[in-house]
Amino acid sequence: MGLQKTETEFGGERRREFMRSMLRDLKAFEHMLSAGMIEEGVTRIGAEQEMFLIDQTGHPVPAALIALEAAKSTHFTTELGLFQLELNLDPLTLGGQCFRRMEAQLAERLTHLGQALAPHGVGFVLTGILPTLRKSDLGLENMVPNPRYQTLNRAMTELRGADYEIVVKGIDDLRIKHDSVMVEACNSSFQVHLQVGAKDFARLYNLAQALAGPVLAAATNSPLLFGRRLWAETRIALFQQAVDTRSPEHQRHVSPRVTFGERWLRRSVIELQREDVARFRTLVGIDPGEDPMAAIARGSVPDLKALRLHNGTVYRWNRGCYGITGGKPHLRIENRVLPSGPSVADEMANAAFWIGLMVGLGAKIEDVTRHMAFDHAKHNFLSAARQGLAAHFTWLDGEEISALQLITERLLPIADEGLAAAGVDAADRERYLGVLERRVRSGRTGSRWLLFSLAAMKDEGTLGERLNALTMATVARQRAGLPVSEWEPAARAEGGGWKHNYVKVEQFMTTDLYTVQEDDPIELAAHLMEWHRIRHVPVEDREHRLVGLVSYRTLLRLLSDHSPEGREAALIPVGEVMRRDPVVIGPDTTTRRAIAIMRERRVGCLPVVQGKTLVGIVTEHDFTEIAGQLLEEKLGH
Repeated sequence: MGLQKTETEFGGERRREFMRSMLRDLKAFEHMLSAGMIEEGVTRIGAEQEMFLIDQTGHPVPAALIALEAAKSTHFTTELGLFQLELNLDPLTLGGQCFRRMEAQLAERLTHLGQALAPHGVGFVLTGILPTLRKSDLGLENMVPNPRYQTLNRAMTELRGADYEIVVKGIDDLRIKHDSVMVEACNSSFQVHLQVGAKDFARLYNLAQALAGPVLAAATNSPLLFGRRLWAETRIALFQQAVDTRSPEHQRHVSPRVTFGERWLRRSVIELQREDVARFRTLVGIDPGEDPMAAIARGSVPDLKALRLHNGTVYRWNRGCYGITGGKPHLRIENRVLPSGPSVADEMANAAFWIGLMVGLGAKIEDVTRHMAFDHAKHNFLSAARQGLAAHFTWLDGEEISALQLITERLLPIADEGLAAAGVDAADRERYLGVLERRVRSGRTGSRWLLFSLAAMKDEGTLGERLNALTMATVARQRAGLPVSEWEPAARAEGGGWKHNYVKVEQFMTTDLYTVQEDDPIELAAHLMEWHRIRHVPVEDREHRLVGLVSYRTLLRLLSDHSPEGREAALIPVGEVMRRDPVVIGPDTTTRRAIAIMRERRVGCLPVVQGKTLVGIVTEHDFTEIAGQLLEEKLGH
């Protein structure tokens, strides 16, 4: 948004003053719409490219401020996390070679960034969710030190009144809690803008809502988070929960700040603005500047700063935006559905597909709301996020159809017609829609490439090594410039060496644990050790908090003190014999420190806890594996 100078102290009278300014802006906006002041008859496109900054091993590096200084370009700006960056592209008139020009502009600026970052040992990767991100990367120390972000985090957290709970179920399940909005920094997108006239805004916005499902199904690129295989586009579930300010105790319906919406627009963009003002509490403030009606009276175009700032804190997947270009006010639909990556060519293909459909289907259907229920559009969107190309949709006039059939048989021809009607060159239409068609027909979306590559590396090294290989393989293939449908699967060797995946214990700790509770019979712990060839069994309570540890030595000592048959020992509850004060470490403990603790305390196992919750375990066996790989590397065999 460019409105970064927000107030750090925002409440009471200042909040009321800001809200008054926002309502004043809203009134001026309504006047501009009714007076026909919004630019009509011009169609421009634009985009924002988000990315992750990484070190030479593929792990996130908090170098955003270094990147801005090195790039020395106003086209780059920060995102929430210090390991993120955003690149803004110039708006272009729709037609001719606009997509080719946009791709060239994007490639040129990314090349410039890469050259600027190289002396600092920093790189970047275009991906929806960075595979190598760890929960320990999401501390407030990695938030960009910008008053806007800090104020937003404080306001959202206070409004929620509890930790943020993230729950996503896919092939694996993810359930975590976090104390700030930094989980949102796991997301990276490629946001596409389409300028539309005020008279057509409601009609075209509704069309964008209807198209969100199939467009996303063709573009998914974010199936992994913290090593868990979740939705085809996990960003959708994650973003909503990451900035969800609703109290967990709310019983009535309260809209989340990340929203698809609740209904079709009826007449005007003003409905979106009124809804956002009515439903969502203002979180940050700004000096609103001049009275917008005074600016209009003297023939100037008002900035509407307060209204735009509030609009930027409500995260609709299709957002209505007000802007000024060449001194003329305009409206845009911002498509926030699309993920970053997997390649520049894929991103441009996604943009061309969406914009072609907006023009082509918009010419065929006067009012999409007469052909589709809003709930079906919303369900299609969520189905695409969960299943990608495997999704099934309820399409126009109640038709049930698969995503694959809908895209290949219906939508691609319409997108081509739309781009042709907009004057886009035939060669560009063939190039970009061809990239998307080959991706869809082959089934090789970014999400499927990631999951297929991960499966192909199963049982090779640790999970951390495999995730590192995915990241570095993505970087290499992006540099080659090929679309994802032509990518070879990632290989473990592309991770750049095993040692980078053993820096912290969370990279290799065992998280698939067998545990017991205090009132379980000790016989159960003995069987777990025998069945799974382990020497330590953690003891936890019903809230998964660590309360003790049972070791193989404990069992031997217990059996030696009882009858040879062991009948009495078998009935003893775990709580009577477990060690109640086991030595523990946190997931961000360095490997060297963990080894030192084992030596100092003479223990063969270290439970890993986050707060009091058991999240993993490291044992002597893990360090034996590390030693073996180190010897192989040093001795050469």
